[in-house]
Amino acid sequence: MIRVGTLTMASETATTRLESTTTASWRAGVAAGSLAAAVMGAMMGVQMRPVLEVAIPSMYGLTGGTAGFTIHVAHGAILGVAFAGLASALHFDLDRSLRSLGAGVGYGVVLWAVLAVVAMPVWLGAVGSPANPPLPNVNVTSLVGHVVYGAVLGASYPMLDGVL
Repeated sequence: MIRVGTLTMASETATTRLESTTTASWRAGVAAGSLAAAVMGAMMGVQMRPVLEVAIPSMYGLTGGTAGFTIHVAHGAILGVAFAGLASALHFDLDRSLRSLGAGVGYGVVLWAVLAVVAMPVWLGAVGSPANPPLPNVNVTSLVGHVVYGAVLGASYPMLDGVL
């Protein structure tokens, strides 16, 4: 929220109104997160096809690469909104490209450590997936993919925040 105040000197009347920029930020988060997940998903299709075709869809009792890619992009959109919300809550200025890029890369590393290394193996084990990785699931290719997700998210978010 941005507080905008005006003071009219002739009548000495003060008015205050609140302007919200959060709708644009959330939309930019969805768009940037979806774009970043699509780029990462394309990489996964080449480098980690079983994750995209078996592991991700089996989290929801589904099968196939189309389901996996769709779910991956949906997860990316949700995590993009979380990125926007976190930046807003922390009053983190993402208007500058390099700062946003760095924040995105850091966010991608955190997502990898929490979601790919720990949460996904637990979830896949709980649903009895045939693609149940070890816990912790430390995989350098996955780390690179999450860094790319974060970089695309961080690079595209400020541009999209200005237009959506």
